Amino acid sequence: MTVSVFIDGAEGTTGLEIRERLAGRDDIAIIQLDEALRKDITARTQALNDADFVILCLPDDAARDAVALIANDRTRVIDASSAHRVTEGWTYGFPELEPGQQAMIAEAKRVSNPGCYPTGFLALVRPLVRAGLVPVEWPLSVNAVSGYSGGGKAMIANYRDSATPPAARAYGLGLAHKHVAEMQKHARIEHPPLFAPSVANTYRGMIVEVPLPLHAFSRRPSLHVCEAVLAEAYRDSPLIHIGDNDAKTVAIEADAGSDRLTLRVCGSVDTGQARFIATLDNLGKGAAGAAVQNLNIMAGFDPVAGLTL
Repeated sequence: MTVSVFIDGAEGTTGLEIRERLAGRDDIAIIQLDEALRKDITARTQALNDADFVILCLPDDAARDAVALIANDRTRVIDASSAHRVTEGWTYGFPELEPGQQAMIAEAKRVSNPGCYPTGFLALVRPLVRAGLVPVEWPLSVNAVSGYSGGGKAMIANYRDSATPPAARAYGLGLAHKHVAEMQKHARIEHPPLFAPSVANTYRGMIVEVPLPLHAFSRRPSLHVCEAVLAEAYRDSPLIHIGDNDAKTVAIEADAGSDRLTLRVCGSVDTGQARFIATLDNLGKGAAGAAVQNLNIMAGFDPVAGLTL
């Protein structure tokens, strides 16, 4: 079986990465507009309605506009923007997040790709909350650093064209980052997490860390118990792994260039303090890899076809 796919925004960073993963597959037929027609509303509308699947790699408002142009009930959509991640009627495209989530994605007409930072946060936190080890009312915080490709073409140019780009820079200092609502909703926690993102002078890769005072929780879970819960949650996943928790350091490039997600449970047995750390490629499992995984699931293909494990 061959399905047709139109990537709206195919020339952006995520779009190019998706095309790379789909290249050479005989089960995918890409609908591609000529350069002169990429922004032509008539040509785009035709492509949006002709495709079996549409992947939106657009700014949020443009993604909403593109969905409104689809006038049939056949075309299925994967939105890689943040426009629909907390929108009712859209299925959250994180297949490993909940039991039955992959089956929901397989049947969905509208799927919203997770954000890169929320992917790491949710992979760490949601199984612990679901198991009752982390209280739903606990005020969680998440510290994260991403490669600059996560900022798109403008940020990439800013880093590459600068003679002295910053080694790292913190942002989102007003604590109103658009990923926060997504994290709170899909972790199923009572309070928005305190999110402290930053960008490093490296093209791709990501570290997402959630520090937890395990000794302060009523159940006082051990590091071993928490690690066992995560291992069980992702036991059957080909993409999510439990890493070496005895490592002395964790590099931002640990999973760069792949579509993997690696989780680590580090900390002190004596103090009951823990550092839960996720590494992933912000353009892989954090963006394009996730979109292709969702496409595979929705089309009935091998979920990891075209991905780098």
